[in-house]
Amino acid sequence: MAGLELLSDQGYRLDGRKANELRKVQARMGVFAQADGSAYIEQGNTKALAVVYGPHEMRGSRSRTLYDRAAINCQYSMATFSTAERKRRPHGDKKSTEMSLHLKQTFEAAILTQLYPRSQIDIFVKILQSDGGNYSVCVNAATLAVIDAGIPMRDYVCACTVGFVDETPLADLCYTEENGGVSSLAMALLPRGGQIALLQMDARLHQDHLESMMEAAMTACKGVSKVLDEVVRQHLEEASALSRD
Repeated sequence: MAGLELLSDQGYRLDGRKANELRKVQARMGVFAQADGSAYIEQGNTKALAVVYGPHEMRGSRSRTLYDRAAINCQYSMATFSTAERKRRPHGDKKSTEMSLHLKQTFEAAILTQLYPRSQIDIFVKILQSDGGNYSVCVNAATLAVIDAGIPMRDYVCACTVGFVDETPLADLCYTEENGGVSSLAMALLPRGGQIALLQMDARLHQDHLESMMEAAMTACKGVSKVLDEVVRQHLEEASALSRD
């Protein structure tokens, strides 16, 4: 698919959104009672579930113990039914391992790990339906789950994937756009201070376009943070109402 087909002459994308428009985000916290924290999120047609356990004592090899902060363990997986292509995805395949590492790096920049020395925090994220932006949706789901677990963070960490088509940055790519031959950039941002937790590019991009893509990604991440903040506030209101009852 040619890149130019992804944006009409009127400035609309295949799904009817404008270039800078995010997909609709719906989320719930506290969906899995057995975990310390959990969240479910839908970002467009991409759906993810995140659960958090900890902080707890280190499990397994004691050599991994960090004496000045908590160790963060992240595991990413995709449900067999998450894509139209039904294939088993064994734990530990290259893509899952890479995504798990990116999530670990992201949350090491956001969680106040120094408050929990000699302990471990486990973050498990599963894609239930895949339609683009898997890393970003996982970060957003995990952020809500970490907050639900009561683990202090420097700020929300919000992520979004941005593409570049016909001299125009496209915010929050869907699957068709990601696979349409566009240059894409995934960013995880701590929005209040503007700190970038992770930045990833999978294709070549002329440096003249990098600044506009970075700006579009930051704007998109800040838009996501407003949605996540509303979800957290609504969850707290519901929890306080239940406690009063």
